[in-house]
Amino acid sequence: MKMKKMGLALSVVLAAGTILGACGKSDKTGGSASEFTVGMVTDVGGVDDKSFNQSAWEGIQEFGKANNMEKGNKGYNYLQSSSDADYATNLNTMVRQKFDLVYGIGFNLQKAITEIASKHKDTKFAIVDSVVDAPNVASITFKENEGSFLVGVAAGLTTKTNKVGFVGGVKGDLIGKFEAGFVAGVKAVNPEAKVDVQYAGSFAAADKGKAIAASMYGSGADIIYHASGATGNGVFSEAIDEKVQDPNREIWVIGVDKDQHDEGNGKTKDGKAFNITLTSMVKRVDVAVKDLSEKAKENKFPGGKIIEYGLDQNAIGIAPSKDNLKEDVIKKIDEYQQKIAKGEIKVPTKP
Repeated sequence: MKMKKMGLALSVVLAAGTILGACGKSDKTGGSASEFTVGMVTDVGGVDDKSFNQSAWEGIQEFGKANNMEKGNKGYNYLQSSSDADYATNLNTMVRQKFDLVYGIGFNLQKAITEIASKHKDTKFAIVDSVVDAPNVASITFKENEGSFLVGVAAGLTTKTNKVGFVGGVKGDLIGKFEAGFVAGVKAVNPEAKVDVQYAGSFAAADKGKAIAASMYGSGADIIYHASGATGNGVFSEAIDEKVQDPNREIWVIGVDKDQHDEGNGKTKDGKAFNITLTSMVKRVDVAVKDLSEKAKENKFPGGKIIEYGLDQNAIGIAPSKDNLKEDVIKKIDEYQQKIAKGEIKVPTKP
């Protein structure tokens, strides 16, 4: 009898513990004692750069909302980097705040993530646009050259002066993919066109972007494709200023990363609205970040692997805003997109 009573008492205790444990759980994401959390460290340019960082943050926000998470240290959050000196500090802060998955947005964070990830092997990290060879780091890359080829086709068929420009942020392998794809796309449909290539040396120098654009437009270019983050804000600013000075001039900017249609909105001196965004090469960092976050949450984190996103995941392509593209140009872009997808065209990755 004593043994039975002891067994009964033990069962009651265990049952009570289970109930108490269940009460301690949150049903915010389906019931886990420690909720899955996601943190993000931006590159310079800020979370509202209307480009790369902003797209990544939008992806994390979408992931958070889909999983009933709240902004903050117990859900999802970001830290902003004003300079490269902030990278390691911000990553360490995210680790101390016990985020399960920490993103470094941009290849400039490669060194910092390599260092911090080696010291905190229980934390999962992901880097966008670079590769870190570590078991607790997933590396996200894109086929930017393919999307850049498509906007190159748009530029080559639209230019009236046969002069177009490319403004890059920091010169290197990554932005070289944008340049190579764009030039190849232009030349594929318009071999006579000349492409002026210049680099600002920064992803956060709108003044330099504006100065380069002024030089290009001044020398006869009528379309500029920028792959320069917040530096591209200066390209848009200059194009709008040029249009205000000469409303009859056909002048365009091709945006990058996000649909930058609205960045091209302006008004003439007499108040007439215009838009100078020809199209944008959409690099869906938000799609990639959301997808990888879901994998990590489901214990399918691809640590130590390179995950490449492209046309087949709808992570690369032309912006949905096509108001300023002619129908025959859109049709030609679609044709080239299909050829690339089928492997009939191999787009270069290096200039």
